Parts: sequence; C-alpha cells; structure tokens
Amino acid sequence: MFIADHAYLSRALTDIRLGVLSLHLWPTLAWQEIKQRYRRSFLGPFWLTISTALFIAGMGPLYGALMGQDTSRYIHFLAVGFIVWLFISGLITEGCQAFISAEGFIKQTSLPLTVHAMRVVWRNVLVLAHNFVIVIFVSAYFVPPWDWGLLSAPVGVFIIALNGIWLSLLLGLLSARFRDIPQIITSLVQLLFFITPIFWRPEMLSTNRWITDWNPIFHLIELVRAPLLGNPVPATSWLVALAMTLLGWLFALAFFARYRARIAYWL
Repeated sequence: MFIADHAYLSRALTDIRLGVLSLHLWPTLAWQEIKQRYRRSFLGPFWLTISTALFIAGMGPLYGALMGQDTSRYIHFLAVGFIVWLFISGLITEGCQAFISAEGFIKQTSLPLTVHAMRVVWRNVLVLAHNFVIVIFVSAYFVPPWDWGLLSAPVGVFIIALNGIWLSLLLGLLSARFRDIPQIITSLVQLLFFITPIFWRPEMLSTNRWITDWNPIFHLIELVRAPLLGNPVPATSWLVALAMTLLGWLFALAFFARYRARIAYWL
C-alpha cells in the first residue's frame, strides 16, 4: 500500500513539474483561448477592460456617496479591490472547468494534466493585466501616498496565482467527477462577493470585524490592494495567505496524486 501511494505521489509530482515547465505550451493555449473568444472583435480582450471601467465609473461615485466616503479615495479602493476580485473569482470558477474544457486534449494527447491548470491561471493573469490599465489611470489621477511597500503588490499577485494552480487542480478534478460542483462553486463565489470588503471597508463592520478576519479571500485581496493604496499589508494577511497556499497545495496534491489517473475516464 505504501509503495502504491508513493508511486501515485511520484507520478503526480512529475506531472506538476513537467506541466509547470511546459513554458512553450500553456501560455500559448491561454492566449489562443482569449483570441478565440474575441475573434473578429476590433478591441479584443480590452472589451473586458472597458466594461470593468464603466462599472467602476458608475458604481464608485454612487456607493461612495451612499456610504459617506471621500469619492476619490473610495473609487481607488473600489477599482483595485474589484479588479483583484475578478482575478480571484475567475481562477475559482474557471478552475472548475480546467479539465472539462480540455476533454479533447486529455483524451487524445499525453500532456501533463497540470498544463490545463496552468492554462487557466495564465489566462486570468492576462485578463488581470488588461484590467490593470484601469488601476494605472485611477492611481495617476488620485495619486496615493506610495512607498517602497508598493513592490510587494507583484508578490501578492504571484501568491494568488499559486493558489489558483492548486484550486484548478483540485476543483477541476472534483468537477470532472461531479458535474454539480461548478454550479455549487459559482453560487458560493457569488456569496463571497457580498461578504468580502470590495464595495465596503472592513472597519464599517465595527464589532463584527471577524467576518473579514475569517475570510481568506479578503486577505488575498489585501496582498495587492493595500500596497497599491499606499498602505502596509497587515501581517495577518501575509500569514493567512501563506498558510492557505501551503495547506491548499498539500490537500490538492493528496487528491491529485490519488485520482489523477481517473480524470480521463470521468470526462
């Protein structure tokens, strides 16, 4: 039994290593998916940027006034938080489809399965890069008090992407076996949107601040939002994010090692 488990783990680790190192493959697949989605479109993926910018421009002044917030600072807070949220929610919901959407590849080729998880993550990184144009314009207009802590924002994006890989491996595997999982995850993500401080600030909860303290998505967002707003990243957010990354990878690796060989039969 131990030998069998060791063999499963060894194959899973090899799959992950080869998949991550397939730098000639998953970036190309991700970019081709984006190009295919916006084929014959003049602006291409920048339509996502335009729709996001219009949403922020419309909702920012409205919610800022309703909550009695300084409009300029609130729009900056909303813009960064919402764009990082789109990145995280995309990783979660599209991670469910990582293997299902690659059914043809999986049944006809011997590519490492991790390639499909990397494809999902890189596609969302490209979307984030397009949407980040909004952050640049908003920051240039409102000019927050930046310092050297701003350099930690790319580290935050990297940590979120690391979590996106294990989420795609785990949720992709579970969704291939149980086709109700994507619908369940989509509903949970919608709930998370409302209990995560994107439109509202954590300090508004007063004595109920525990709602954000126990929300791991909030801490992932803070890794990027805090430095872009000119604030230090709370130590708690670093600890939660790193713990989530470590435990998530261990949990996902256990499932991936045990059931990796069955994915092709579940599709």
